[in-house]
Amino acid sequence: MSTDELTTDITTQTENSPRELLTRTFFFLCAALSIVTTISIVALLVTEAARFFSLTAPLLGVTGPTASIVDFLTGTSWNINGGEFGVLTLVSATVMITLGSAVIAIPLGVATAIYLSEYASERARSLLKPALEILAGVPTVVYGFFALIYITPALSVVFPSIGTFNMLSASIVVGIMIIPMVASISEDAMSAVPDELRQAGYGMGATKFDVATGIVVPAALSGIFSSFILALSRAIGETMAVTIAAGSRAQFLNPVNPASFLEGSLPMTAAMVQLLLGDITGGGLAYRSLFAIGLVLFVITLVMNVISDFVAQRYREEY
Repeated sequence: MSTDELTTDITTQTENSPRELLTRTFFFLCAALSIVTTISIVALLVTEAARFFSLTAPLLGVTGPTASIVDFLTGTSWNINGGEFGVLTLVSATVMITLGSAVIAIPLGVATAIYLSEYASERARSLLKPALEILAGVPTVVYGFFALIYITPALSVVFPSIGTFNMLSASIVVGIMIIPMVASISEDAMSAVPDELRQAGYGMGATKFDVATGIVVPAALSGIFSSFILALSRAIGETMAVTIAAGSRAQFLNPVNPASFLEGSLPMTAAMVQLLLGDITGGGLAYRSLFAIGLVLFVITLVMNVISDFVAQRYREEY
């Protein structure tokens, strides 16, 4: 018997042993559980959201009040007591917080990653990495109170007309929250760039700054971009910090108008919390709107994750 045949025979016997079969079954069940959980969540969102819309509710036997899917997707007024369910009001607030947090987190996160990967000594890295992890581990409700008690009063010195609850302080605090995610993932991507590329740049007379920005960052671009998408997905789904900092008054704001950041509004996640804590009837129209908002939120984050995967595969560098 050849060495390859002997190795194959031993491997087959090992894989068919009771212990290996039990281990394989356990890991398969773990993987299957995650898939079943995801499918169950999606099915729940779709089913309950379908009971909310007038187009699909009769198919599920719903005879109570329903909402138009067109008015829901295009309406700019959200008032459950008045029967107005325009989700664009909530989406505009969420987009504003996401854009504002991106302006803060992306440059600071990438700059932190460049420093950790290219400039920091081992001692500095050993201190900064745990500090970032601590920043990521702070409860989000603490960030919300930090924005309300400290950030907003500080902003009122510069912008006297700013409200107690506003988009700007919510954007700043969410941006601070997602800096560790951008920095950590980007730093991992930059550290994976082979040193041969750096040495080639130094051999051509490039400075450390030139190597970092002209060689390392482009080579790690797919990982850096993925960190942006994942961090922004976190910003979109953030709940407690924006619930405390942004306020609870739903109004449609123009995301491209800087003055709108001085006003408060109601993001999607905060609206869901408000509905759950409010006096709503289980199974009623307001209750079912929770799942419609959740479905919109799920679709947005799903699209962003798909874009992230596409970019990561499209611009991935093989070394």
